[in-house]
Amino acid sequence: MKRLSKISNLIKTCLSGTFFFVVKLIMSKKQKLIIFNKVNKNTLMQHLNIEYIDIGKDFLKAKMPINSKVHQPDKFLHGGATVALAESVASAASYIHINPLTHTIRGLEISANHVRSAKKGNVYATARSIHIGKKTHLWEIKIIDDDDKLISHCKLTTIVVKKK
Repeated sequence: MKRLSKISNLIKTCLSGTFFFVVKLIMSKKQKLIIFNKVNKNTLMQHLNIEYIDIGKDFLKAKMPINSKVHQPDKFLHGGATVALAESVASAASYIHINPLTHTIRGLEISANHVRSAKKGNVYATARSIHIGKKTHLWEIKIIDDDDKLISHCKLTTIVVKKK
């Protein structure tokens, strides 16, 4: 009887996963972005006003306004806020490649090179996959300003974790 219950649970998981992936395939870009933005409520992403603005097969793009919430004391964009933007967009992009009913994503390692400062306007982070494996995902994140100038170049490794 226990074995039958395990098989039944496995079938349910597979069916829900299949359903989820079918839903992802038929959802419009706008619908996907609405979902990504909706889950930001009451999170760091909402506090920093991070908004997902574009999505494709191999990328996710977000924007963050440069304001007093993300400034250093000298009124420039804080590198930590930039890294939070990078990790947020790449982690969210990892969810495109998993079944969130059975698995979740956690950041393993992030690195950032800040090449230019910014004081006002918006910054835009685009995460593109370098490697999508069963257990780990590797992302390159380029952060640019309103004038398409590179602000930071980041790399994030995420791990796919089975929910308990």
